[in-house]
Amino acid sequence: MTSKRILAAVAASVTLALWPAPALAQRPAPTPEERLERLERQVQEVQRQVFPRGRPAATAGFSDEPAATQSSVATLDQRLDALERQMSDLLRQSEESGHRLQSLEADLGKLRADQERRIATLEQRVSDAAAAAVPTTATVEPAATLPKPATKTKPDATEPKPAVADGAAATDPGEDAYSAGFRLWDAGKYDEAITALRAFNAAYPKHRRVSYAKNLIGRALLDKGDARGAAEAFLANYRSNSNGERAPDSLYYLGQSLVKLGQPSQACKAYAELDSVYGSKVRADLKKQVAAAESEAKCN
Repeated sequence: MTSKRILAAVAASVTLALWPAPALAQRPAPTPEERLERLERQVQEVQRQVFPRGRPAATAGFSDEPAATQSSVATLDQRLDALERQMSDLLRQSEESGHRLQSLEADLGKLRADQERRIATLEQRVSDAAAAAVPTTATVEPAATLPKPATKTKPDATEPKPAVADGAAATDPGEDAYSAGFRLWDAGKYDEAITALRAFNAAYPKHRRVSYAKNLIGRALLDKGDARGAAEAFLANYRSNSNGERAPDSLYYLGQSLVKLGQPSQACKAYAELDSVYGSKVRADLKKQVAAAESEAKCN
């Protein structure tokens, strides 16, 4: 039994005890509503006397908050379900984002490794090209398109006449072999001349005409339109024997080949190498050719 009910019962007992008996007999019995209203008024009067400052304290056992209803419980359940769904969605999105991040990091690592490999390959190619260049900085690089076949250069004083050049003996088999290759080149039979001159180099590697033969092979390649092959032949002749009689000529024709390949700046480096290494030792006719070539390539 609550405090309100106890106070109401006490008040009712006191009232009934003091009420005159005749009056009770004369008045009709009150209705339940009237009795309840009377009891409430009596309880309020008692409260004013017991708690002069206002309503009873919360410790009196009364709760001002209404009891939880079924609808409120259902609403709370729905809100909890919604929060759980939202939390599940957030966890799922977080896992998906983590997976995407891992995939991106893996792709970036693969891309970085591929770029480093490609850069290393390019650096190796550049190093190989630099190693194959003339000692200064002249290089031979592949051209996008090969030039048109060059017209044959007329024989001049830079190539010896067969069998009688520089007092060579007519009975010298090495001289005869070189002369045969020279005559083939002079006749415009470049492939046959190249074959004959290479055979001469293989058969007589110590012959004084080896420098001539290697230089003439480069000229045959240049005359037939293979500027790149010619540049490689001239460079090889210069590097294999820079003291050879036709090593300066090979540097000059190396510059000519580079011009054909569309690399005039590299040709200028070859001409500069010729002047730096040989200087006043260069023949007058070759020096004149180099001066004209430098002017054509705009080296100055």
